[in-house]
Amino acid sequence: MKILHTSDWHLGRSFHGVGMLPAQAEWLDRLVEVVAAEGVGAVLVAGDVYDRALPAVDVVELLDRTLVRLTEAGAQVVITSGNHDSAVRLGFASALLEHGGVHLRTRVEDLARPVLLPLGDGAQIAVYGLPYLEPRLVAESLAAQGPGHIPVTSAALGRIRADLARRRSEAPLRSIVMAHTFAGGGASSDSERSLSVGGLDVVPLDLFEGFDYVALGHLHGRQELAPSIRYSGSPLAYSFSEATQAKGAWLLDVTGNGIASVEPLGWATSHRLAVLRGPIEALLTAPEHVWAETAYCHVTLTDMERPQRAMERLRGRFPLAVALAFEPEGGAREAVASYSERLASARSDLDLCCGFLEHVRGREPAEPERSALVEALEAVRLAEVSR
Repeated sequence: MKILHTSDWHLGRSFHGVGMLPAQAEWLDRLVEVVAAEGVGAVLVAGDVYDRALPAVDVVELLDRTLVRLTEAGAQVVITSGNHDSAVRLGFASALLEHGGVHLRTRVEDLARPVLLPLGDGAQIAVYGLPYLEPRLVAESLAAQGPGHIPVTSAALGRIRADLARRRSEAPLRSIVMAHTFAGGGASSDSERSLSVGGLDVVPLDLFEGFDYVALGHLHGRQELAPSIRYSGSPLAYSFSEATQAKGAWLLDVTGNGIASVEPLGWATSHRLAVLRGPIEALLTAPEHVWAETAYCHVTLTDMERPQRAMERLRGRFPLAVALAFEPEGGAREAVASYSERLASARSDLDLCCGFLEHVRGREPAEPERSALVEALEAVRLAEVSR
């Protein structure tokens, strides 16, 4: 059986204020096409199906249509809830949906209830869904040894191992565990919501020993932590820190003897990111940046002086420029006095105004600007005298 490991769809997310639903619908179209073309028997979604706990109506409708299309293409779908999802809302009508081939695992009570998939010749694979488990809410019900992610995950996996051992005593069985968590060794990106304070509670890989495959969700970069433990990553880039990441999924070939192969699977989308850096004139004219004219752009300008109307000019070539930074070339310029020090040393109102301009722009006012300030200050003085 071919099994597709995905996660972190984040349906309904926006990118720097731009809605991503059209790009997500495009990716889901490709997903359905691949499932049909490859004869995929099961699609795993390891958490963060939605981007927020209360998704908009059109977002829910997109997921509804996609699930229908995936099952019509011949695939079973197994979904766990992530830290962005509302486990209660996502898990609604789970018993009914199971009859249609959509298996939702969002509750602690369902940890040890696997989805059993046939592998041929009487062999089966058990897919266990481990949703995101908020330690403060589930530690007691799991009888965990502590309130953190590590003891909670350990207790949850203990339940799964007990059920798997019981089933294996009756018949041979392969196993997959889906988990939405931050596992040791994974590389994070800017678009993920922290699962703990201060970066603690990273779940060690040895907790997952003994399973044929562990399908992880939460981190947005597709990565292999061990041959049998992998993050599929998000299907689209959700922050500029993900601009160079390979996006897609993992395609597993599973037999009665175990995992025969795991291959990366990806496809092009219209949602592309560009991270550009340089002087503004070079960025506006360099032919090597033609490809970025249709991409969302994060631009860092290295001009020694902050260009006027920088974003407006950049959008003349890069209409989808959404983020702008300013870092003068040569690193940090010669340190200037803090604004409070400027206030203390200003000898006149003109010095105060000029110092403010230099502080925020990194350069002294040009002569026309200085003259305009002189005229404005004189107008204010005359107005006060005439009162």
